[in-house]
Amino acid sequence: MPEGNIIHRIARIHRRWLLGRDFTADSPQGRFSEGARHLSGRALVSVDAHGKHLFHHFDGGVRLHIHLGLFGNLKHFRAGAASPSPTCRLRLSSPHATLHLSGPQACELLSPETEAELRARLGEDPLRPDASPSRAFTALRRGRTPLAVALLDQERISGVGNILRAEGLFLARLPPLRPASELRPAGFERLWEALRSLLEDAARDGRIVAPHAPPAPWEIPGRRREDRFSVYDRAGQPCPRCSTPISRRELASRALFFCPRCQKTPAAS
Repeated sequence: MPEGNIIHRIARIHRRWLLGRDFTADSPQGRFSEGARHLSGRALVSVDAHGKHLFHHFDGGVRLHIHLGLFGNLKHFRAGAASPSPTCRLRLSSPHATLHLSGPQACELLSPETEAELRARLGEDPLRPDASPSRAFTALRRGRTPLAVALLDQERISGVGNILRAEGLFLARLPPLRPASELRPAGFERLWEALRSLLEDAARDGRIVAPHAPPAPWEIPGRRREDRFSVYDRAGQPCPRCSTPISRRELASRALFFCPRCQKTPAAS
């Protein structure tokens, strides 16, 4: 599932390419035909991202909500758009830009009230200028669920997925299995800044490259850089800080990666 950096990057691309354009909308798959009729002929007036959710506002007060989920895919074409796939839920077409949306978890029109209710359920997003770290700290510390589980709860902090969880906790030197209620302000500040920095860099560059991550063996000078991680998906490989083998364990049906030495549980953090 795309993490918050990807959704914010998409929102930035759409603001640059699509704002102010009038679109013809249809649903090649047929599952969004009625919604497409409401969108067709309208201009896109704003695009916003909150965590893993994308919001497009069209003139006339029409609001489109997209959540890509596990299998969603957005394709963009400047000109000469390809034929839509059989799973294309929504096609937005204009003479200069076309968008194909396939396989989303959510593609729906919302009333202002329904959109407000949805946004109210979402946790603080480190990439949003209106984010409140203090509210995020309070939400994250609710209950004694492990910190690594709480971080994936989109009603606590929005936009964090499995990769950002692993890398953020490593950068903040926080034990992933510590109860969230035991998180201290200093540890949270390190975590919030690590997540914000990782998200911002990845939204800008299109790749997650964690500080301290070892070089990828396939990288070639001058080639577009690839994702590089310190702990995520590096089980058994040496920690870039202390050389201890990275651990992997299943937690709430998700793979968790961490350094058992750098992120061991101290008395307080």
